[in-house]
Amino acid sequence: MNSNDRESRHIGIRIERTADDVYTYASDPAHLPAWALGLGETIERTGDGRWVAESSPMGRVVVDFAPRNPWGVLDHDVTLPSGETVYNPVRVIADGKAACEVVFTLRRQEGMSDAEFERDAGMVVADLERLKGLLESA
Repeated sequence: MNSNDRESRHIGIRIERTADDVYTYASDPAHLPAWALGLGETIERTGDGRWVAESSPMGRVVVDFAPRNPWGVLDHDVTLPSGETVYNPVRVIADGKAACEVVFTLRRQEGMSDAEFERDAGMVVADLERLKGLLESA
């Protein structure tokens, strides 16, 4: 595939907890360092209500989340040190009364090589597996 082609990949994981439990935990940005390692080891809320990760692997990033909602939408924008903003669609989808699926839509960024896209997909899988482990062991 040409690295300039736009491509999306839906990466999902089933979690044996209610959609409400998973959404409540995952929608709290303070919990991100526990499961979304790509955003860094710490995240703090600034005075203007934005969330900033100073120590992300990409450098200082600003993360803006969709407002809490009843539909399981966890979308967020990550503004990189370059000023570029990457939109990340994420959904928590109920699967019966006691389980759900979390689906992250990974989008290939312009100029991203196949190897870079696969590396990012692997990081998303690892993050979702950490989220599953945290929530299923709680």
